[in-house]
Amino acid sequence: MSHSHYKYASLLRWTVYFIGLLVMSFGIVLTIKADVGCAPWDVLHIGLYRKFGLTIGTWSIIVGIVILALSSLLVKQLPKLGAFLNMLFVGVFIDMYMMIPYLQTPATIAGRFAMLLIGIVIAGYGMGLYISADVGAGPRDSLMLALMDLTGWKVQYIRIAMEAFVLLIGWLLGGPVSIGTLIFCVTIGSVAGVALPQCRRITERIMEPIHMETQGLSR
Repeated sequence: MSHSHYKYASLLRWTVYFIGLLVMSFGIVLTIKADVGCAPWDVLHIGLYRKFGLTIGTWSIIVGIVILALSSLLVKQLPKLGAFLNMLFVGVFIDMYMMIPYLQTPATIAGRFAMLLIGIVIAGYGMGLYISADVGAGPRDSLMLALMDLTGWKVQYIRIAMEAFVLLIGWLLGGPVSIGTLIFCVTIGSVAGVALPQCRRITERIMEPIHMETQGLSR
C-alpha cells in the first residue's frame, strides 16, 4: 500500500471510529434521559455527578483516566491512542447531547421505556461501528482484557464482576438503579452481537475501494 493510500485508509477508519463514538454517546444519553435506570457505568457517573458536581461527561472522562491508568499498570503497557480518544470524546459527546434542550424525559412511562430501548439499540450500533474501525478498544474494554490476562477468567465472568462492582458503587453514591438497568444489562450484549457483524460489513464496504485500488497497483 502506498503512503497516500495508507493515509486515506487510516483517515477512513478514524472517521468510522468517531461516527461510532457519536452514535454510541447519543444512545447512552437516551438511556440516561429515559430516567428508568441506565447502564452500570452510567449509574456510577451519575452517582459521582450527584455527589460531587461537575458533569456526567466529565466523570466519564475522569473514571476513564483511572481505568486506563489501572489497565496500563496491569499489562505494563501504555494505552493505545484509540482507548485514550474513546475516553475523552465519549465524555465530551455525552455532555454535548445532554445540553440539547428538546431532548427531554418523556411524560409517560411507556415513552420512557421506548426511549430506553431506542437508546440501547443506538448505543449497540455505535459500539459496533467504533469496534469495526479496529483502532483500539475503549478504556473499560481495555481493563476487561487486562483482567482476563491477569486472572485467566472467561470474558463473561470478568464483565459481570466489573459491572456488579461498578453498579454497587454507583448505587451507594445515589446513581439511578431501576428496572432499566436490568433491561440494559440483559439486552446490550445481544444488540451488540447483532450490530457488530453488520457494522463490520459496512466498514469493509467503505474500505473496499481502497483495497481494490491497492491490489490493482500491486499487480
